[in-house]
Amino acid sequence: MNFRVLTLMVASMLGAATALAAEIPKGVATTEAAPAPKADIVATVCVACHMADGNSVITANPRLAGQHQAYLAKQLNNFKDGTRQNPVMVGMAGMLTPEDVVTISTFFSTQKAKVGITKENGPGSLGEKIYKGGIAALGVPACASCHGPSGAGIPAQFPRLGGQHTEYVIIQMKAFRDGSRANAPMMKMIASKLSDQHIAAVADYVQGLH
Repeated sequence: MNFRVLTLMVASMLGAATALAAEIPKGVATTEAAPAPKADIVATVCVACHMADGNSVITANPRLAGQHQAYLAKQLNNFKDGTRQNPVMVGMAGMLTPEDVVTISTFFSTQKAKVGITKENGPGSLGEKIYKGGIAALGVPACASCHGPSGAGIPAQFPRLGGQHTEYVIIQMKAFRDGSRANAPMMKMIASKLSDQHIAAVADYVQGLH
C-alpha cells in the first residue's frame, strides 16, 4: 500500500480531510529550523485529526503543537513497532520512514500551542492539589515534579501537558490504568492508583495550564 492510497483511506474514514483542510488558516508559522513536511504528509494526512498547526479541534485527539520533538518521535516509533496501540495511528506510523518521523515531529514541535481553559479545576481545586502535591496517602507523586508547574514538561524526558485536551488526557490516563497503553511504565504505576474522579480533575486542570 503506497502513501497515496493510505491518504485516501484516512480521508474516507474521517469524513473527508479535504473539507477540514479548507478551513485551516493559510501561512501557518514555522521556525527556520523546521523542515518542510516530506510529500506534504502533514497537509494530506495529519491535518485530518490534528489540524495543520497541531492544534486539534477534536478533543479526543491530542494537541501536538509545541510538544517536544523527542516525545513526538518516540510516540510515532512506538506506534510503528507496536509498543503503543491505536487502530488509526498504527496504520499511519507504519508507513513512515525514519526521515518522516523526524520531519513530522520537528514540524509540530515548532508550532505555537493554543491556550486551553479549565472548566472547574482552577486554584484550590482537587485537580490543582493532585497536580502540584500528588496524593501522599496513595503514593502518587505530584504531576508537576515531572511535567513542570506550567505543564511545559522536560524535553526528551516528559511531555508537555499544558493546554492538552481534557478528554484526551482522560482517555490516556484510563488506558495507562487498564494496561491498554503500556509505553510508559511510570504512568502505568501512577494511573493504577487514581480513581475516575482523580483523573477527571487533573485532566481538567492541565487543560488550563499555560
